[in-house]
Amino acid sequence: MDIFGNADKQIGKIDSDLSEYQHHVETEPKDVLEEESKKPGFGIFYILLVIFSLILVFRALDLQVVQAAKYQYLAEGNRIRSRTIEAPRGIIYDSQGKILANNSSSFDLEVYPADLPQKKEDREKVYEALAKNSNINIEELKNNIQTKGLYSLEPIVLAKNISRDEALLLKVKYASMAGVEISNRPLRQYDNTITLSHVLGYVGKISQEELAKDSNYKMTDQIGKSGLESFYEEKLKGQDGSEKMEVNSKGQIQRLLSTLEPVAGKDLVLTLDLDLQKKITETLNAMAEKSSKKAVAIAMNPQTGGILAMVSLPGYDNNLFSSVNFNEEYKKLAENVNNPLFNRAISGTYASGSVIKPFIASAGLQENIISENTTINDPGEIKVGEWTFPDWKVHGLVDVRKAIAESCDVFFYAVGGGWDKIKGLGVKKIKEYLEKFGFGAKTGIDLTGEEKGLVPDSDWKKKVKKEAWYIGDTYHLSIGQGDINVTPLQIVNGISAIANGGKLYKPHLLDKVVDSQGNELEKYQSEIISENFIDSNIIRIVQEGMRQTITSGSARSLNDLTDKNGNAVEVTGKTGTAEFGTEDKTHAWFVTYAPFDNPSIAMVILVEGAGGGDEAAVPVAKEILQYYFNR
Repeated sequence: MDIFGNADKQIGKIDSDLSEYQHHVETEPKDVLEEESKKPGFGIFYILLVIFSLILVFRALDLQVVQAAKYQYLAEGNRIRSRTIEAPRGIIYDSQGKILANNSSSFDLEVYPADLPQKKEDREKVYEALAKNSNINIEELKNNIQTKGLYSLEPIVLAKNISRDEALLLKVKYASMAGVEISNRPLRQYDNTITLSHVLGYVGKISQEELAKDSNYKMTDQIGKSGLESFYEEKLKGQDGSEKMEVNSKGQIQRLLSTLEPVAGKDLVLTLDLDLQKKITETLNAMAEKSSKKAVAIAMNPQTGGILAMVSLPGYDNNLFSSVNFNEEYKKLAENVNNPLFNRAISGTYASGSVIKPFIASAGLQENIISENTTINDPGEIKVGEWTFPDWKVHGLVDVRKAIAESCDVFFYAVGGGWDKIKGLGVKKIKEYLEKFGFGAKTGIDLTGEEKGLVPDSDWKKKVKKEAWYIGDTYHLSIGQGDINVTPLQIVNGISAIANGGKLYKPHLLDKVVDSQGNELEKYQSEIISENFIDSNIIRIVQEGMRQTITSGSARSLNDLTDKNGNAVEVTGKTGTAEFGTEDKTHAWFVTYAPFDNPSIAMVILVEGAGGGDEAAVPVAKEILQYYFNR
């Protein structure tokens, strides 16, 4: 090697110099030698020179022999590039095979730092061209490149989701420009967006925190951020492919060497019915124009726990999160006073009002606090000391069925806290049974962001409010007022347990997982959370009370419902009016299932701040049920 030849020459020169110096010393006169001895010596200098030469030799050995393979690999990396081919996410279908979430092409303008010109002046020309043709913030680009480093193979995205025509134009303009490319990536596309915004959720650029949790992702990846996109991220995300290509010194592609095709994510088929979802959204929106812009409706199959529809108003357009104006659009949504990003169906917690009464009745009957023949004479209010607990009217003689049908508060004060000849459950038993029906805990639905609500008791009040529990607290809890908080999903799930005879299912949106050819890979198995905690005869009594709500109670407008053949559809129901805040406003509730003898649908309607359930929620339910049984 040349470096060894140079080292030998240096060592030979040093030997020659030393010999000459020795001869000089031996032949010089004594006085000259004495004079020379007074001059500084160069021995140390020559020793250091020898050491330095030896270091050069060993360094050359290290570079050319020991690390030869490493630098050969790095040199090969300058010639061969490996680029990722992003896998498309799995498609999401409704129960009838209609596409809810798909993929389209996204053309992005990107810069690869490693392929930019090495000379600063040449790079500046690239920056100037980008600024001229694409309106790019050059200083921001330079900062990004400085952060990543000029040898980074990770792309910097300058413009996302540009049109096909613009992409073709830019491809021509930047054809001979090293480091600049127009990529074609899969873009998540949502159909029927407003009605499905909270169910489907959306995808977004992976965060540093998410990246740190999973090494299978890259900085440029998209990841599910909410809804089904987030919950089933592992199934929906495919396996990226790659292609290896040969590039020249300018980073321009010379030829394709190999390609590993990406594998698309798995497809999801939901229990959700898109047509029903649309009808519910349309009906709620029409109602919202008259009363409240914030509302929820959930329809469920009470025999399986499958969600047929789930609407939370207001909604948003999922496609906004893939737009070039993402930050601007997100800010508008985040600042909207009606909070359209909030999924009220699973994350909203509310006082339940009277829709809690079927569960209180079930507990009272199961614990023998009352029987189906127990009656009281409702005077319109009861007094405890100086406190008065009113009813909304004087009901007269009331049994449990009539109490459910007419929403008699005094009867449920007695069942919960005791009055007249009824002993009362007490707060501990109330809490025990409400928890058996799923309140105070997450249902486990396959969505992110679910809240568990609250079933208060004396321990909770002492800890949180630093106060004792009074009989008035038990009375309020018995009619769904006070500190109790429930989600609409918990209400419809609990009513489904009454509808099906006593099985509390885990609600779910997924029906099955299939491949791109439609072959079933995985079938969702309905999961029962609990059962047999209420006797079947007791369930029958509560069911009859809910049926009586339609025939002679607070939701008589549903008594004339018919199917497409003109046959009567026997509907059940329970209205609710829940006070909240300090301005005497109320939320309107209605919960129902049908047909009475073999229910195929259970549903909850909540309209925030809209007044009584019979006024605002029942008409919505009627229109939806009429559609459901007549399509």
